[in-house]
Amino acid sequence: MFSKILVANRGEIAVRVIRACKEMGITSVAVFSEADKDALHVSLADEGYCIGGPAPRDSYLNMSAIITLARATECEAIHPGYGFLAENHRFARLCEEHGIVFIGPPSEVIKRMGDKAAARETMRQAGVPVIPGSDTLRDIATARHEAERIGFPLLIKASSGGGGRGIRLVREAGEFERQYTASVAEARNAFGDGSVYLEKYLRPVKHIEVQILADNHGHIVCLGERDCSAQRKNQKMIEESPAAIPEKVRRRMAEASVMVAVAAGYRGAGTVEYLYDGAGNFYFLEMNTRLQVEHPVTEMVTWVDLVKWQIRIAAGSPLGFSQDNISLMGHSIECRINAENPYRSFRPSSGRIEMLHVPGGPWVRFDTAIYQGYTIPPFYDSMIGKLIVYAKTRDEAIRKMKAALCELIIEGIEHNADFQLEILSSEEFESAAYTTDFLEGWLGNGGHEK
Repeated sequence: MFSKILVANRGEIAVRVIRACKEMGITSVAVFSEADKDALHVSLADEGYCIGGPAPRDSYLNMSAIITLARATECEAIHPGYGFLAENHRFARLCEEHGIVFIGPPSEVIKRMGDKAAARETMRQAGVPVIPGSDTLRDIATARHEAERIGFPLLIKASSGGGGRGIRLVREAGEFERQYTASVAEARNAFGDGSVYLEKYLRPVKHIEVQILADNHGHIVCLGERDCSAQRKNQKMIEESPAAIPEKVRRRMAEASVMVAVAAGYRGAGTVEYLYDGAGNFYFLEMNTRLQVEHPVTEMVTWVDLVKWQIRIAAGSPLGFSQDNISLMGHSIECRINAENPYRSFRPSSGRIEMLHVPGGPWVRFDTAIYQGYTIPPFYDSMIGKLIVYAKTRDEAIRKMKAALCELIIEGIEHNADFQLEILSSEEFESAAYTTDFLEGWLGNGGHEK
């Protein structure tokens, strides 16, 4: 087992990883930007070092600074969390070249699955159903020809994309060229890669993802699925496990996910994402080669600590359980708490936390890095916490989440807890019939106005 790990992230996920290290008796090293000198993850870690200015490119994306610090502090491994460098194959390769264990899959796996178009082809060859679409495109003429073949409506998606960026919906041929140009520009700015691909636009569908763990000894297990269909502009807001899908579909998704892991040569914690049409058909969307924001709902229904197992697998340990040991118990829901005002076009909010009261009670969990007196900087993602609950049934979990949201108090900034409460109270969510276009339609109809 490792004796010292550098945590190359910030916010709640850095706190989550550092806590896991403490429980495992591993020394943790935090990195932070100048804007994060008072951040919770810095005070919780055994050691903390400033690596640059507030802008992510000067600190949390500064690969050379992180590698240099890891070597100087004699860290054996680096945990990237999610976001920032978590799916950067160049960073994973740098770790490998410097004899540092990257807590995640090998760099070549990240590269292969990070190219969304290439990943689709890999899955197609492995027999996993994929959404009709194109290969990677690099010129408008080929793109236009492929669009005509696929038919409208369709999606233009960044080949190296993630987090909902670089995606454009094209409903008719007349708007294709403009949206193609915009998607390429956004992809180049966000990921340094302007290549895109096309995908048939399927609606209505649910966004279902399957959690897997794979060790270095050929063992792969599926830890159930999550419904992540409550989205705004391709950004997830509420996640739950298990999903309201037929048992036979659940089994087929699990089997397909093992095929994905085998085809990818996967190692570590990963998530296979699908679109499900409600008629028994599902299609491979992409594979996230990292820990997901919504991993706590899986932990709650399986009692498996995903972060600890990431670390153990990276250290060479075999999985201590098999698929026969995994069963989903009860129901868990997660609400992302963002520093934003949903009633003013989701305007971001930053500032000092004047008062904080965290909900309590059995099976209520709040993963966060904020504290009373903490000042939220304006340079990073708006998510400030994740409220997670667990209960025996879905109806009980919804009631527990509503109670927890009502109890949560964060004064000094604007946040979206009341908005999350509205979503949970909607007929579509309560019936579990909601799909990926639910929130956009609901917002358009003024379902959230105050």
